Amino acid sequence: MVAEKKKLTKRQAESGYSKEMYLNWYELMLRVRRFEERALVAYGQQKIRGFCHVYIGQEAVVAGIEAALQPGDCIVTAYRQHGTAIGRGISTKEAMAELYGKSTGIVKGKGGSMHFFSNEKRYFGGNGIVGAQIPIGTGVAFAEKYKGTSNLCVTMFGDGAARQGSLYESFNMAMTWKLPVLYIVENNGYAMGTSVVRTSNVHELYKIGSAFDMPSEAVDGMRPESVYEAIKKAAEHIRAGNGPYFLEIKTYRYKGHSVSDPAKYRTKEEVEEYKEKDPVKMTETRILENGIATEAELQVIKDKIKEEIQAATRFAEESPFPEASELYVDNYTQKDYPFIRD
Repeated sequence: MVAEKKKLTKRQAESGYSKEMYLNWYELMLRVRRFEERALVAYGQQKIRGFCHVYIGQEAVVAGIEAALQPGDCIVTAYRQHGTAIGRGISTKEAMAELYGKSTGIVKGKGGSMHFFSNEKRYFGGNGIVGAQIPIGTGVAFAEKYKGTSNLCVTMFGDGAARQGSLYESFNMAMTWKLPVLYIVENNGYAMGTSVVRTSNVHELYKIGSAFDMPSEAVDGMRPESVYEAIKKAAEHIRAGNGPYFLEIKTYRYKGHSVSDPAKYRTKEEVEEYKEKDPVKMTETRILENGIATEAELQVIKDKIKEEIQAATRFAEESPFPEASELYVDNYTQKDYPFIRD
């Protein structure tokens, strides 16, 4: 372990990342971690109802992604999405209010934990159906190519969704039409309670891309540096007009699949082994060991995040629930779209 730390330290000293980059990574990861921890508490108090899937342990993924994207790029993801949405710039107030089902939430309290959306932030879900976001993201990428933009669409899904037939159809279309889409499988080891090794003979998921001649590789998802480097490389490939790229980002969730999952299918030793690679703690360690920032500077960030999450919780608790009439707002109807037939 000591030798590993020394190696990491040396690598970071030679990486050339700025202090601003490291502090941005650290702040975003800590914001997501504290938000999710607070969400678990609120769920236990029955202030949040329905499904709730937290992102604890996977924070380095969103930190690395956001640092490498351009403002016009889009993201589509699955239902474990609070962290991804916050990374896109959706405020913790709007996010927490949505979990509470309040009218001040990012989608007026109608989406809950799994269905955030913001056209302004170029964030198109949070999608509750396993694998459904893969063709959606492919379609968004088609739209960007059709409009002639330089934007790409990051289309994220879990290891369970990687077994869906829609993935293969989407990959085939995206490669045929050279669409600007970056596919990312967040491989946290388990599809609900089923281990990756029990679902297919192919355990290294990035190899799926080889069937389509799609550039593909595996990435260490516990380090924001590794994620950033991989996303930057893939984005350059896509923006050059070369078509899709596929990344398997290997990460880990510390909690169960959802709040109702006791995660008894994992050993305590396995969880503890991954906690030694905790992205928030290890990034903090590298920052301090390399003299990138001081403990006092990091404490300022910690205090800022603590106050922010407390304010987000108060905002959610004090906000009103939607009026009953809101059931009839934001729906597609034949009246609005007369060309739709029954």
